[in-house]
Amino acid sequence: MNNPLTSLIKYIDGFVTKGHQRSVKAKKNIFASFLIKGTSIFIGFYMVPLTIGYVAKEQYGVWLTLSSVVGWFSFFDIGLGNGLRNKLAVALAENDMERAKTYVSSTYAVLSFIISGIMLIFFVLQPFLDWQGILNTKEIGAEELRLVSIATFSFFCINFLLKIIHSIFFAYQKPALQGLFNLFGNILALIVVFVLTKTTQGSLLYLSLALGLAPMLVLVVVSLIMFQGDFRAIAPSLAYIKKDQFSELWGLGGRFFIVQISFIIIYSTDNLIITQLLGPQEVPAYSVAHKYFGLITAVFAIISAPFWSAYTEAYTKKDVDWILSTNRKLIKAWAGLVLLSLLMLAGSSYFYKFWVPEIEVPVLLSIIMCIYVNVLTWGNIFVVFINGVGKIQLQLIIGIVSMVINIPLSYFFASTLGLESAGVILASIISVAYGPILAPIQFKKIINGTATGLWNK
Repeated sequence: MNNPLTSLIKYIDGFVTKGHQRSVKAKKNIFASFLIKGTSIFIGFYMVPLTIGYVAKEQYGVWLTLSSVVGWFSFFDIGLGNGLRNKLAVALAENDMERAKTYVSSTYAVLSFIISGIMLIFFVLQPFLDWQGILNTKEIGAEELRLVSIATFSFFCINFLLKIIHSIFFAYQKPALQGLFNLFGNILALIVVFVLTKTTQGSLLYLSLALGLAPMLVLVVVSLIMFQGDFRAIAPSLAYIKKDQFSELWGLGGRFFIVQISFIIIYSTDNLIITQLLGPQEVPAYSVAHKYFGLITAVFAIISAPFWSAYTEAYTKKDVDWILSTNRKLIKAWAGLVLLSLLMLAGSSYFYKFWVPEIEVPVLLSIIMCIYVNVLTWGNIFVVFINGVGKIQLQLIIGIVSMVINIPLSYFFASTLGLESAGVILASIISVAYGPILAPIQFKKIINGTATGLWNK
C-alpha cells in the first residue's frame, strides 16, 4: 500500500514539473513563495500584538501613519524599478548580457543620485516640519517624533536603493528569492523587537530603528552575495553606466512612475486620512482589518508575481496560447480566493478577539475590506499582463483621475456620510476601477490584435 504522504509528494512533484518550461519555473516559484510567504505572514500577524504590547495603541497608530507618509517617497524611483524589470527581462530573453549589465548599472547610478538628493532635501527641511500636526497627536513629544521621522525616513531611503535587487529577481522570474530574503529581514526584526520588549520600556524610536535596520542588513548581505555569485554577469559597474540606457529605461519607467504615484495616493494615504479625520487611535482597527484580509492579496500576489516577467518573455516570443492558458488559470485561482475571503469574513470577529482583543474592528469595515481585496485581485489578473508587456498608457491616465478623486471621495464617505474608516476603503474601491473594469477589456484587445490608440500604448 502506498504511503499517503509519498503519494501526495509525487502528485505535487508531477504537477510542478509538468508543462511549458516557463510554466514550470513559475510553479516552482509559486510553491516556494507559499512556504516562504506563509512564514512571513505568520510573523507579521505575531508582530502586531507584540508591537502593540511594546508601545501604546496611539503610538502604534502614529508609527503606522508615519510609515505610510514616508512610503509616499517610493515614487522617487521615477518608475525605474519596474522599467528595469521589463527591460532586463527582454535582454535576458534575447541573451544580451552586456545590455542587461548596462541596464542594472545605469539604474543603480541614477537611483543613487536621486536618493542622495532626496535625503539632502529632507534633512534641510525636517527641522521646520510640525510632526505633531502632521500626525495629529500631542501624546508623543515633538523631539521624539522628530527623531523617529529621521530614523524612519533614512532607513527607507537606504532600503529603497538596496531593493533594486528585487527587480532583478523578478526579471529572472525568481520572485521566491525576494520573498525568502524578506523573510530573513522579518525574522531579524521580530527577534530585535522581542528583545526590546524584554529589555526596554516602550519606545517608538527603538521600534523604528529595529524595523528599519533589520531589512537593511539583510539587503546589504544579499546584494553582495548575489552579485558575486549568480548575478555576477550583470553586477553593476561604473564602466557600464550609460546615459542612453537611462533614456531607454525612462521611456517605459516614466509611465510606470505616474502609475506608481496614483497607486501611492490611493493605497498609502488611508492611514493619514483616518488619522486626520478620526484620530490616530482609529488607525489600528483599519490596520488590523487590512492585514487580515490582506492575506487574500498576499496569496494572489504569490500566485501572480512570477507571471509579470514571464508574460514579458512570452509576448516577446509571441506565445499567445501560453498567455491565454495562464490567464484562465489565474481566474480559477481568483475564484477560489473569493470563497476563502467569504469564509474569513464569516469568522473575522472571532479571529480579531483571539488575535488582538484590545482592538475593536467594526463589522462594516470588515465587509468593505473583503469586497476591496476581491475587486483588487480581480483587476490584478489582467494588470499583471498589461504591466508585463508595458502597455500602460490607459492605466496611467485613469490613475491620474483616480489620484484626484480618491481623497475627496474618502472625505465624503468617511466624514459626510459617517462611514468612518469603512468609507475610506469604499473610496479606494471606486478609485481602482481601471483594474476590474478596463484592464480585462484591454487584455482581450491586445491578445486579439485589435488594440489601437490608448489601448495599445
